[in-house]
Amino acid sequence: QVQLVESGGGLVQPGGSLRLSCAASGRVFTSYIMAWYRQAPGEQRELVASIAFGGNTNYVDSVKGRFTISRDTAKNMVYLQMNSLKPEDTAVYYCNTLTRAWSWGQGTQVTVSS
Repeated sequence: QVQLVESGGGLVQPGGSLRLSCAASGRVFTSYIMAWYRQAPGEQRELVASIAFGGNTNYVDSVKGRFTISRDTAKNMVYLQMNSLKPEDTAVYYCNTLTRAWSWGQGTQVTVSS
């Protein structure tokens, strides 16, 4: 069983930055493609970014050029650097594998507002 713990969220003004962290513990298999998701109130959870074991990354169009996903496989950590934040980025952010193989963590709230 793998446990996921997200952190790093908060309240930030438009144009600001945040760095989210995801710690995975338990029987972690490093070959998984890891991903960040987000869920805004009243919306479905959506895939934001993913990163393969070899480092290949993919992003949803709305965050391209603003968000950067990275991973430290030795530490079982995944990060999401978010720059030039917009109000529409407001959501609870979660990490998981690309196939959503593990139980969800509690997420971390990101609020972009002036």
